[in-house]
Amino acid sequence: MKTPWGEPALTRFPEDPRDRLRAWDASDEYLLRHLAEERVPLDGTVVVVGDRWGALVTALAAHRPVQITDSHLTQEATRANLARAGVEPGAVRLLTTQDPPPERIDVLLVRVPKSLALLEDQLLRLAPAVHAGTVVVGTGMVKEIHTSTLALFERILGPTRTSLAEKKARLIFCTPDPALERPGNPWPYVYTLPDGIGPAAGGTVVNHAGVFCADRLDIGTRFFLRHLPGGRGGRVVDLGCGNGVVGTSVALADPDAEVLFVDESFQAVASAEATYKANGVRGHAEFRVGDGLAGVPSGSVDLVLNNPPFHSHQATTDATAWRMFTGARRALRPGGELWVIGNRHLGYHVKLRKLFGNSRLVASDPKFVVLKAVKR
Repeated sequence: MKTPWGEPALTRFPEDPRDRLRAWDASDEYLLRHLAEERVPLDGTVVVVGDRWGALVTALAAHRPVQITDSHLTQEATRANLARAGVEPGAVRLLTTQDPPPERIDVLLVRVPKSLALLEDQLLRLAPAVHAGTVVVGTGMVKEIHTSTLALFERILGPTRTSLAEKKARLIFCTPDPALERPGNPWPYVYTLPDGIGPAAGGTVVNHAGVFCADRLDIGTRFFLRHLPGGRGGRVVDLGCGNGVVGTSVALADPDAEVLFVDESFQAVASAEATYKANGVRGHAEFRVGDGLAGVPSGSVDLVLNNPPFHSHQATTDATAWRMFTGARRALRPGGELWVIGNRHLGYHVKLRKLFGNSRLVASDPKFVVLKAVKR
C-alpha cells in the first residue's frame, strides 16, 4: 500500500496466498493522504477505530496510535503487519471494543463499520474523551456511508459533513461540540426469546452492538434451535457463537454438557457470556475469542454447532465456512458430529461431503437446511 509514510506490505489474517482480497482499500488510502496533505497534527493521542486489517495503524505507527477493534482476526493481522514493517513492539496499542478507551483523544480516525449499531456504541463510548480541538475524520467506501451514518456522527459528536468521492471512497469530517447533549447508550440490548424454539424458549438474550440480529431472533437461528440434537452430553462447541443462544439452548437441555462458545468478535463473545449467565444455566462453559477452533486440541470435541457467515466485511466468500468446517473435522473425535445451518443456495453439503465423506439432511424449509456430517 502506497502511503505518505512509506509502502508497507500488508496481508489479511490468516494469510492465504490464494486470497485475492487486499488488506486495504481506497478509503484507507484516501484518509492517509488527507492527513498528510492537510498536515493534521499527530503528536497527541491518535485513536483508530475499525481498522480492517491494521492498514491505518501500520502506516501511522511512528505516531504511536491506539487501535480499537471488535475483530480478533484484525488484531492478529495488525500484529503481523506491524512486525513485517519493522515496528517496535508496543508502538501501537491494541484495544478491543470491550476495553476502556483512552481518557483523552486528540485525533479520532473512524473506519466506518458495516454495523450502524457498532458505530453508535463506539462513538458513544469514545465521546467523553473527545474535546473541542479533537480532529475527527471518518472514512469508508461510498456504498458504506449513508445518511444514517452521518446522522450518528452529528447526534453524538457534532456538526458533520462529507468530502467529494475519490475512487468510490469518501471521508467524513466532524467538528466536536462539547456542549452537545448526547443520548444514553442503549447497548447492550436485552430481549426475550419466543416460544416454540426448544429449551431456550422464553429465555433472555443479551446482544452487544454489532452482533448479528441485535433486537430479535433471526429466522435461521430460530429454525436451527428447533432441530438441535439433544441429550448428547460431552464437549460441545458453539462455533461462531454470536449472542450464544445456540450453545445456551444446548446447556439448558443438558447441564452435563461442557459448552465452548467461540467467535472472532469480542462483542459476540461478551454477548454469549452475558446470555448464558442471564439464563441461570447450571453447567460448565468456556468463552473464547479466537480464530475458529484454532487452539482446540485435535480429537477433543463431541459436537460442533455452526451457522457460518458468508461475508467478510463487504466481500461475499465461502473461505470462512471452509476454515470452520476444516477446523471442526480436526477437533472432532471419531464419531463426533458437525451440525450446520445455512441458506439452501450455499451448497454446504458439497463441502461437507468433500471433507467428511458424508453429509445428511436433518431438516429443511424453503430457505434453510440443517446438515449433519460425522467424522469417521
